[in-house]
Amino acid sequence: MTHRDVELLAVGAGPANLALAVAIEELAPDVATNSLVIEQADTVSWQPGMLLPDAQSQVSFLKDLVTLRNPRSRFSFVNYLHSVGRLSEFINMGSLWPYRVEISDYFQWVAGSLRNVRLEYARRCTGMEPLRDPDGTLTGWLTRLDDGSTIGSRYLVVGAGRDSFVPEEFAALPERRVIHSTRYLQRIAELPKGLPYRVAVVGGAQSAAEMFDAVQRDLPGCQPSMVMRSIGLKTYENSKFTNELYFPCAVDDFFAARPEARDQMLREMHVTNYSGLAPETLERLYSQLYLDRLTGKGRLRIVTMNDVTAAREDSDEVVLELTDRRTGAVEELRCDLVLLGTGFVRAMPALVQGLADALGLERVEVTRDYRLLVDGPATAACYLQGVNEATHGIADSLLSMQAVRAWDIAKDILARRAAPAGAAAPFPPAPARVPVN
Repeated sequence: MTHRDVELLAVGAGPANLALAVAIEELAPDVATNSLVIEQADTVSWQPGMLLPDAQSQVSFLKDLVTLRNPRSRFSFVNYLHSVGRLSEFINMGSLWPYRVEISDYFQWVAGSLRNVRLEYARRCTGMEPLRDPDGTLTGWLTRLDDGSTIGSRYLVVGAGRDSFVPEEFAALPERRVIHSTRYLQRIAELPKGLPYRVAVVGGAQSAAEMFDAVQRDLPGCQPSMVMRSIGLKTYENSKFTNELYFPCAVDDFFAARPEARDQMLREMHVTNYSGLAPETLERLYSQLYLDRLTGKGRLRIVTMNDVTAAREDSDEVVLELTDRRTGAVEELRCDLVLLGTGFVRAMPALVQGLADALGLERVEVTRDYRLLVDGPATAACYLQGVNEATHGIADSLLSMQAVRAWDIAKDILARRAAPAGAAAPFPPAPARVPVN
């Protein structure tokens, strides 16, 4: 087993920590040379399970990793397009929304363009714990990797994303029968083509709709059924007025708001990001259903207002118990494969909760600058990225926030480092402790 120390360790090489790496590299080169980003995968890839060929981002290319913080940065999406020789073609497309595959490629390009911050792949974090001096002051963090090695750091930034949500009704099904959207492309590629699969797609939002669409091409001859609790598929609400709540400046108002006001904003903004589809996806699916009915094939089925209340494997098939929310009637849906568009666990990721337990925290709480609040004196800090929707607003997990949030975290770190020589540079407690989970 080996051990090494760095000043800043970022867990996860998704867009949040890539934006931070760029910010540190541009604002504090001396910190950057002693900073490390670790990623459990073999490469940087954004939403690899859903990198469908024709899927577009719902976020403007100007909300990249840097532009809202530093429009002149060499790490911008525009400079990426210029570097790969596709700027003129992208302009000619006349769209603000890049394809998802090129957003992922942009993130890879950024990762490969870092000059000072190191990025290491195939490094899976298994746990993190605090380090304290004899007086009890928190002085750093010890991060454990699955190969048995450890990394010590003064600053720890966790941006590994939320855990996939698999409803308990499906927990007993064998893995070969169930594919969560985060693994769709990888798992579907392993299946033999041409068989008349009966496929159940569970969910009524964008990821479920995209799988319902894609599986018709990926498994020719399949018969897909889409099962959802809602009354039907609907588009996101995306007026320019509600979109202003995705501005970085909206975070201040949200964070300072009373709990009941936060609840109202999250409740009313839910339809702008969850439980909806992009308009073009909705139009495509309706056309498919119309043509299916017109030709009398009866291949496609959408089941609304039904809960999956049980699931079991019966011989060579899966049996889903569907309970109609309108009547209470129960029917069985027999299928060969279940695709889950069920999103992510809303609670804190296991890694974060494990760290909170090691710190003895009853609740995970953060400051406006995303710093985890700890009890007692501290000269070290941990920052949480992408899990603070309850305190920082609905855009917290989205690309809209990456550039400016990286600046918030970098400023907080640099303020501590700027303390007079010999000073302990403790992190002051926040005036209000606001729970995230």
